[in-house]
Formats: sequence, C-alpha cells, structure tokens
Amino acid sequence: MSMQPKPWPEVPAETARITKSAFRKGALPIRVRDELGFWCADGDFAAAYGVRGAPGISPAQLAMVTVLQFTENLTDRQAADAVRGRLDWKYCLGLALADEGFDFTVLSEFRARLVADGLESKIFDALLDRLIARGLLGAGERQRTDSTHVLAAIRALNRLELAGETVRAALEALAAAAPDWLTGAIDSTWQARYAARVETMRLPASESKRAALAIEYGRDGYRLLAAVTAAGAPGWLRELPAVEILRRVWVQQYYRQIDEHGERVIRRDAEHGLPPGRLRLISPYDPDARYSEKRGAGWLGYKVHLSETCPAPASDGTRPAPNLLTCVATTPAAVPDVAMTEAIHDRLAEHGLPPGEHLVDAGYTSTELLLAARARGITLLGPLSANPSRQARTGGYTLDAFHIDWDHQQVTCPQGQRSSSWTPCTQHGRDAIVVRFPTPACAPCPVRDRCTTATHRGRQLTLNPRPVHEALTAARVEQTSDAWRERYKARAGVEGTIAQATHVTGVRHARYTGLAKTRLEHLLAATAVNLIRLDAWWTDKPLDRTRTRQLQRLDFDLAA
Repeated sequence: MSMQPKPWPEVPAETARITKSAFRKGALPIRVRDELGFWCADGDFAAAYGVRGAPGISPAQLAMVTVLQFTENLTDRQAADAVRGRLDWKYCLGLALADEGFDFTVLSEFRARLVADGLESKIFDALLDRLIARGLLGAGERQRTDSTHVLAAIRALNRLELAGETVRAALEALAAAAPDWLTGAIDSTWQARYAARVETMRLPASESKRAALAIEYGRDGYRLLAAVTAAGAPGWLRELPAVEILRRVWVQQYYRQIDEHGERVIRRDAEHGLPPGRLRLISPYDPDARYSEKRGAGWLGYKVHLSETCPAPASDGTRPAPNLLTCVATTPAAVPDVAMTEAIHDRLAEHGLPPGEHLVDAGYTSTELLLAARARGITLLGPLSANPSRQARTGGYTLDAFHIDWDHQQVTCPQGQRSSSWTPCTQHGRDAIVVRFPTPACAPCPVRDRCTTATHRGRQLTLNPRPVHEALTAARVEQTSDAWRERYKARAGVEGTIAQATHVTGVRHARYTGLAKTRLEHLLAATAVNLIRLDAWWTDKPLDRTRTRQLQRLDFDLAA
C-alpha cells in the first residue's frame, strides 16, 4: 500500500450546510476544524508507507479519526461507525454526506504502521507545533509533572503459570511458523500437555506436585530451546519473538546443574539469582511490562508521566491560555520518577517548550537534578527528601549543626572540636568528602549519645561537594517558607489532569501490549485531552464539574 500526499480536503458545501443546521451550538469536532484547520498532513507519515502500490486512505484523516476516537473513548468499530454516520465527524474530516468511510480494521493497521516506523509521537507533536504557532504554547512557561500507574493488558501469572504459558506460547508460534519441523521435534504428549492455556487448567494444589510440575515445565523448555538451536533446525526459528522470550524467561527462572546423578533442572529462588523486579518478565505476551509497588500498592504494567502548562492568572484580568499537555513519557512500571526528570526536560527542549518553573513532587527531585535544571535555566520546584540520618530521626546533632570551613577543609562540631581528616572520595558513583573527628575528642564528650553510636572511633560525616551541599542546604531552608509553599500550591492541579486522562480516555488500563504501543496510546490520549481543553476554552466552559446539593441551589435573594 502506498501513500500519495493530498491537501487537507475542504468541507463540501452540503456537508457544511446540514452540519451547521443540525449542530447550532457546534460540537468539538466542528470547532477543532474551524479553529485549528490544517494541523496534520499526509507528508508527516510518509515514512510509514511505500511509494508503490494501491493508494491507501489519507493518513492525516486517519490520525484525526484516531484522536477523535480517544476524545470519546471509542473502540475501533465505534469510531468507524462515527465516520460513516455522524455529521460532526464528516465535517471535521471534510467528507461528503454519502461517504461510506472505511472498515474498522484500518485503524489498527494505521497504529501498527506508526509503531513499526517509530512515529508514535508524530500526531501529538503536530498539534504542539500548531499550538505554538497560534501562540497558545511557548518557552519559559510554568509547567507541572506527575505520574500514574498503568495496568498492562495481560493477566497476572504466578511463576508456575508463567513457565507453562511461556512454553505454550513458543509452541504456538513454532506451530504457525514451521509446523512440519515442529512435528518432528516433539511428540504427541506435548500436544496434550500444552493444548489449552495454563490459566484454564486445574493446577495441583499440593506444593510438592506444583514443584514437580514446575521442573517438568523447565525440562520441556530446555528441550525446546535445544531443538531450535540444533544444527539441523532452520536458523530463523531462534529469531521468533516467542522463542526469544522463552530463552529470557528460562535464564531468569531456571538453571541446570550437573552432578553424579546427571543433569538436573533447578528452579531459581531468592538465594539462586532471581532477577530484580525491574528486569523480571511477568508474561510471555508483554515482555515490556514490569511489576512495581508504590505506597504499598502493587501493579503489573507501566507508568505514564504527564506534563502540562499551568500559567498564573494575568494581573490585568485577561483570560490565560488553557492548561495544555506538553510532554508524555511512558516507561515500564519499575522505572523511578527521579530517572525521568532530565528526560522530560530534554523532550520539552526538543519541542521548544522548556519550562521556566517546573513543579514536581518529591519523587522527581534531588540536589543533583536541582543543579542540572538550574544550568538549563529551569527552576525545579519540588520538596527535597528529608535528612534520613539517625540523628535527624532522634533529635541529635545533624550535619546542619556543624560549621564547615570549605576553604581550610575543616569542620567544627557543636562542642567546638575540630575534625582530624578531610578525604575526598567516590561513593556509589558520586563525589563525596568523608570527614572524621579524633577519637580522643569524641570519647569523653558529654553529648556523645546525641552525636554518634560508634564506640571505638569518633564522629564521621559524609559531605557532598560544596556546590551540591550549599544548594541542598538553601533548598531545604527555602521550602520551609510560606512563599515557597504558596508557589508550590499550583502543583496540586496536575492531579486533576491525571483524573481527566483516566476517566475520559482510559489511560489507566492499557489497550495494547508492548511499550511502543502503550506509548502511542498515551500520546493519542494526551492529544485528545488537549482538544477537549481547547474546546472548553473556546466555549468558556469550565472543565471542573462541581457537585451541588439541592439545598445549595436555593436562591433566597430571588425568593425575597
């Protein structure tokens, strides 16, 4: 299938006349067409299509259909029906009233093309470019970021189910790709054992039988991998995704040991090298999904980070621009928020939208990130973590109680004793300075229990390099002020953005499997949220839906 770029079609006169008559107050698709016009072009998707073959449906129109689909959280079939039967959608797409639309499977094929060619962000970026051109977005604005969990579109499997289902998935893939070869590699007992999904089977109840079944799955997996990599097997079999997942799962879950009894298959446990959660595969059908926990709640899947503008009210009373999403980042669930701060700044800079002030929660901050953001001209506004030392928890002498003479590399304790050594070093990959006090000075100290629990040496301090230390100290002092708290109040609004994205577009539950497809889903959802917010801004309609009781609605002034 080829793509021959065409200009965005004008709205047919008959379509415009009947649509305007039917929608006297307008509708979101109509206003998007009238206000934004041509913001997505066929040429943007040229990399996803060939230059020969029958011409396909306009990718720019498919992109618009996909975004409108997310504004109403529709399925592919419902979206295709809307193209055929809804006047407001035909107006937005520039279609004639008699246009029959397309089959709903075209939408999934279009998304697959975007993922295959790395064009997941193309639609979202195109809208950002149009909003920048319209003056609704720009560099230096105040922005805020937060993340939320995303449940993968897979069933949670325990370790026994994971082993059996991984073998079954590999057998299914091999049976489809090389049925003749597989018939000669296995016997009929495999067909009986792996014909049905493991989750539908009645697994043994006793621990001993479950352990034996796990070892049986392990042996079958090793046999299948050996057959695939044997000299007579086609070389391309080992490149099948299901076979590669089998290999990865077996590396994580099993190992083999040779002793006087021969070769034994052993199931890994915590003492035998189970991988950490950030690396461990949890399903053969979504190798990118991971398990993570936050505030005592665990989930399988991903995490999405949403950044949006939050301009302060204008002093002259003019209406500010709407809060618009500027960056969407999707990661496996186990990636911590702090690892995404600089990545988000990089993406915002690529769009020409670096924030002047960036409001985040404690998960995105550290002293190093504070300095890195400052070097970019960004004020990273977020609470730094509290001092985790024992002295801070028990009311003892923390680092703040010591006087540091950086020029003479000397530290003085609250009792007037001076340090005996100053040693620059590297700890956990970071530069640090270890300061020690002499044991004879600390041993007879009357407040020793408030300072250190060491019995055979004096107090030891670990300092950050001077710029980091001074920045950390100043930031912790600043965040205790009323002015800082007042500025930071604006961050709370991002919770409403997450609620809107969750309730309107359904980002809490992934529609697709794999990180790339889930990232595309989140970018489309963010584009849809931006259109919804623009529509509310164009029509002066508040986004919040404040509930009021019947008693609160009584108008006593009118009754008087």
